[in-house]
Amino acid sequence: MTTVTECIEIQVDSRQVLDERLDDAVRGLQQIAMATGTQGILLTRHKAGHYTAALSDQVPFGMTRELIN
Repeated sequence: MTTVTECIEIQVDSRQVLDERLDDAVRGLQQIAMATGTQGILLTRHKAGHYTAALSDQVPFGMTRELIN
């Protein structure tokens, strides 16, 4: 069973803003992940300009993975 918590939705129109928001989301999720040490970060591209960043038990702690839907 997959558990996803602490999900951050990101919607942007420019690449520069996307990079900034993804970096901010990953930094914030890294701090939360450090508290439990059990989840990694999953970045998912849903469509152009629409992403989510979330903690996931399907990603090993200390890792960040990308998924394109």
